[in-house]
Amino acid sequence: MQIFIMRHGQASGMAVVDADRPLTEHGVDEVTLMANWLKSLPFEFDKILVSPFKRAQQTANTVASILNNTNATTLDFITPSGSARELHDYIDDGVIEWESLDSKNNIGNKTMQRVLIVSHMPLVSYLVAEFTHGQHCPIFQTAAIAEINYDEQSMTGHLQQLVSPWDLN
Repeated sequence: MQIFIMRHGQASGMAVVDADRPLTEHGVDEVTLMANWLKSLPFEFDKILVSPFKRAQQTANTVASILNNTNATTLDFITPSGSARELHDYIDDGVIEWESLDSKNNIGNKTMQRVLIVSHMPLVSYLVAEFTHGQHCPIFQTAAIAEINYDEQSMTGHLQQLVSPWDLN
C-alpha cells in the first residue's frame, strides 16, 4: 500500500477560529502545482482522507478536482492536534478493505492500494513517524507530500520521498 501525506497549502494567518483559516492565493497555487504532480503519477488514489479544517478541505477539493477523484472522506480526528496513532489504527482497521461498486454496481470489498491524507503540521510529521516506526519525522513545507510504502502485514512503512512545491519549480 502507498500512503501519501500532504500538508495543506499556505493559509491566511487571520481568522477568529483556527479551523476557519482559508488558503491564500499562493496556497492555492502551491496546491495546484502539487496536484498536477500527483496527476502525472501512473496511478489513481483509492481514497482521500481529509481534516475538517477549511484550509485542508480547500486543499483536498483542489486536488480531488484536478485528479477527478470523488472518494474523499472527512475525518474529525486528523486536525493539527490529532492523534497519529488513531489514524494508523483507522487505516489498519478500516481503510485497507473498503466497499466499492464494480462496473455492474455490485458491492464488493477492495483492498486499498493508495491513500492520500490531507492534514496539518504537526500531525503530518507525526504521521510519517507513526507509519515508519519513528525512523522519520520531517518538517513539511506548505503543500508538501510524503510518500510512504506501507506493509499491511508488519504495519510499518518506509519513507520513499518528500516532495514540496519548491522541488517542482
